Amino acid sequence: MSIFSKILPLFLLPVGLSLVLMATGLVLRRKVVGWFAALLLWLCSMPIVADSLMRSVEGRQGGVAVGSVATADAVVVLSGMMRQVDGAPLGEWGDAADRFEAGVRLYRAGKAPRIIFTGGQWPWQPDMVPEGQLLAKRAYGAGVPAWAVSVTPAVGNTLEEARAVGQMLRSGAGAARPRVILVTSAFHMQRSSMLFERAGILVERFPVDYRTESKERVTLLSFLPQAEALEKSSVALHELMGRLYLGTY
Repeated sequence: MSIFSKILPLFLLPVGLSLVLMATGLVLRRKVVGWFAALLLWLCSMPIVADSLMRSVEGRQGGVAVGSVATADAVVVLSGMMRQVDGAPLGEWGDAADRFEAGVRLYRAGKAPRIIFTGGQWPWQPDMVPEGQLLAKRAYGAGVPAWAVSVTPAVGNTLEEARAVGQMLRSGAGAARPRVILVTSAFHMQRSSMLFERAGILVERFPVDYRTESKERVTLLSFLPQAEALEKSSVALHELMGRLYLGTY
């Protein structure tokens, strides 16, 4: 099921949808459909559109001060920040490396007695090491004691992450409704918080990895297509689709 949840939305995102529309236009011999596909791709490739979409999912602009965060049973750091490549036994950082740094910072500040990394693993790459295991080793290297670090079993999406963390915290003499400091990218925070709360977990939000700046000047370049802007639009639209699905979950 998680494979389909990853693949199906691709046909509703700008690149996939544009290709579907172009193919439809060719089959039906309707030029207007092809032109609409091109316009859609252009719009989603404009930085001004991409930034607007991303701001809509990131919510309030600005990070949270560590000192203002309430204490909890655990700091939970969601996967999705590493690439595994040959010659790099601990992986290489991706765009969301702020998640790891924030988790370690919160632990050092005494906000929770443990850090939980989720064992993110693509379902179509079962031979890959779950990301949480690599992050745990990096945490040891950053001075976090091994007894304070936990990793969930392999999980393929945010829903599985929430359920795995809930089971881990409630095992033994754990609280019936544990409290966590949830660390993830700002654009992903609202949806992940909803899933964790539905799993019976109290959530203290700690968003990081903002993809937009507080103040951005609008120039001619803001209206010209850029690959980075297209990717940003796709990420934001994917997140909006996930929230729409949760509304009827």
